Order: sequence, then structure tokens, then C-alpha cells
Amino acid sequence: MSLVKYEILNKVAEVHSFTKAATSLGLTQSAVSHAISSLEKEFGFNLIHRNRTGVTLTEDGMQMLYEMRKVLLAQEHLQQAASNILGVSKGTVRIGLISTISTHWMPNIIHIMDSHYPGIRIELREGDYYEIEQWLLKGEVDCGFLNRTSSKQFDFMPLKRDPLLCIVSSHSPLYDRTEIDLLEIGDTPIIMPSYKGTNDVMTTFEKYGVQPNIRFELYDEKAIASMVEHNVGISILPEMAISMLPDNVKALPLAQESFRTIGLSTKQKLSPASKKFVEVLKNWLANAETKGE
Repeated sequence: MSLVKYEILNKVAEVHSFTKAATSLGLTQSAVSHAISSLEKEFGFNLIHRNRTGVTLTEDGMQMLYEMRKVLLAQEHLQQAASNILGVSKGTVRIGLISTISTHWMPNIIHIMDSHYPGIRIELREGDYYEIEQWLLKGEVDCGFLNRTSSKQFDFMPLKRDPLLCIVSSHSPLYDRTEIDLLEIGDTPIIMPSYKGTNDVMTTFEKYGVQPNIRFELYDEKAIASMVEHNVGISILPEMAISMLPDNVKALPLAQESFRTIGLSTKQKLSPASKKFVEVLKNWLANAETKGE
């Protein structure tokens, strides 16, 4: 059946390997190879490149995979709709998420999903804002957590305003302040978070007309905290990204109102299973807010 072949090509494109795709799908490598060859014969052109580093899709292959994913998604929605009519929640929800969501939200939400909807399978894929946007555009995930979206192709559901805080070490002259004024730290060395996509920290500096003195740009928040601990500079991070700070480092609020808005983005109509996930997510957030978590 063509749908099975589509699933095989989709997995090969994801893992860049016939062997890994076969293992993941519970097939033999020869079965995977035969399915790809069959598709290429059916369409009349090559779908993949084979090289020393693995397997990649040709431009024609990427275009065809994009359309195949639409078919696979429609099939998933169809199966979920049938299960919904029978009163049984089944299906798969593919979620793109940033590390802070993985740490602070998803363990509780997955526990609730497993308890209430055991027939719904959750697939998590962690990345940065830019990667999640690309996964959404390519149909590789059903929904994704983003800080905001500049693309009109997404529906964006705001969920939480996450304050931006300034972290400083006890060696810094700013350590005893009760808050930090962005207008007064223009010359202070900054360890800038190097988030791909919309960088809320850079956007905040731009909003208030401050040119930051960027000494280093780092992606990992623990590495940033370590730099601050050794007084290499100060940094500004979202509150949810700050955990287990070193003893001589503390987080201070900014004088200017500064925050990132975390929300859930979707590109296509939500499946019944995805709707259940969103329902659980919103209820859990409402309860957490009530409890002050």
C-alpha cells in the first residue's frame, strides 16, 4: 500500500539512514530499500541521494515528501475521527518544544495524558524556535511551542508571559540592586543568549534603544550561568530558563517591563488527539496559575 511506502520515506528522511529507519519501523533494511525503489519507479525520478554520510532527499524527493505528509496527516485525522465517533481517543500528537517546556511543563502534562487518554501517543521533538518553525512548515510536527511567531502561516495561542530577568554574580557592582535598569548597563559586558528565531532579549534591548556590549553569545543557559558566576559578564534570561543558579549568582527583575510570550503554534487544523492535548495543556496551566506555580 502506498501509505506504508510514504511512511517509510518519511522515516528515512527523518533519520537519514535505511538501517535506522528499518529498526524504527520494525522492518528489514531490504524492505525499506525496496519501498523507496518502488516509489522512485512509480514516480519516474530519484527521491534520495546515497552518500558516505548517509541518505538525503533530492529536491524532487523533498517536494514529494511534503505532499506525502499531507496524505499521512489526513489519514491520521481520518482514523482519529472514527475513534472519536466510537468514543475512544486514539492517535498520535507530534510536538515541537523548547528545553524549558520539556523541563517545567511536559512531565506533568504527559502524566495526565497517559492517565486520561492512554490511546493517544505523544511524540516529543526538542529544538530551538527556528527549528520548531521549520518543523511546523514542513509538517513534521502537529504543534510547537514558540515564543511568538512572525509567520502568518501559523495560528498562535498565547499561554504564558515569562518575565526576563538579569542574572549577576556577587562580584558585580549590580549585585546589591533591587532591579536592573537596561538604560544603565549599556557598557556592561553581556553574555547574550544565542536563540535562533525571535530572540526576546535582543528584541528587548532594541525596544528601549540600548546597544548591548555583547562579549559572548552562547546557546546553553547553564554555560551562560557559569560565565556569570565567574564574573565574565551579566546576562538576561527568561525566568523559566533559570534554575539551580550558582550560590554567588542571583536573578534580578528589570526596571522596564520585559517578558517573552510562550504559546502553542499550529499550521494545520488540529486533529481530535491534538485537541485533547491542547485541552489538557490549558487546564493544567490554569490550575498551576491558581496554585501560584
